[in-house]
Amino acid sequence: MSVTQTTSLGGAHSPAHEEHHHESPTPIGFWIYLMSDCIIFGTLFATYAVLGYSYAGGPSPKDLFEPGFVLIETALLLISSVTFGVAMLRASAGQLGSTINWLIVTGLFGAGFIAMEIYEFNHLIHIGAGPDRSAFLSAFFALVGTHGLHVTFGLVWLITLTVQLKIHGLNEANMRRMGTLSMFWHFLDLIWIGVFSFVYLVRII
Repeated sequence: MSVTQTTSLGGAHSPAHEEHHHESPTPIGFWIYLMSDCIIFGTLFATYAVLGYSYAGGPSPKDLFEPGFVLIETALLLISSVTFGVAMLRASAGQLGSTINWLIVTGLFGAGFIAMEIYEFNHLIHIGAGPDRSAFLSAFFALVGTHGLHVTFGLVWLITLTVQLKIHGLNEANMRRMGTLSMFWHFLDLIWIGVFSFVYLVRII
């Protein structure tokens, strides 16, 4: 019996064994990351709940926030979650070109959301309502800004994934990356719904 046959029968180097041995720990690690993010945002929400009425004689939410503006901002992020879902469906169907196109649409909606958030922050600082004006504004900038940083990171990740898809296609690794990014993106949508309800909607109606 040859050495090759012996190795094959022993199974020490069989493809199935190698695949099982090198199974990616990404899903477990990413769930741990999301749990840590939940703790971070939970702390920021709690901080805003405590400091949200400390205006220090300065402007209140009703003086600063425009419902129409925030609604458009929210719609952009929620629609981006829908378009990401469509991209996942196209990927599952093996449609590479359509998957990439829907990811690009998702990125455009996400970039629009960030652009509106930057405009809002710049406007508030310009009118003297920056994070140093009151405890309320410090808590607001910390919570909303942290969410914005996460969306920005998600956009960078989205661009990187799109490039990987163009180079390597819908292989197993890229499908896993899409699933992980999808969880992250929908998680940010859920956090924003909390921000919209707790920070904007409750304080301006």
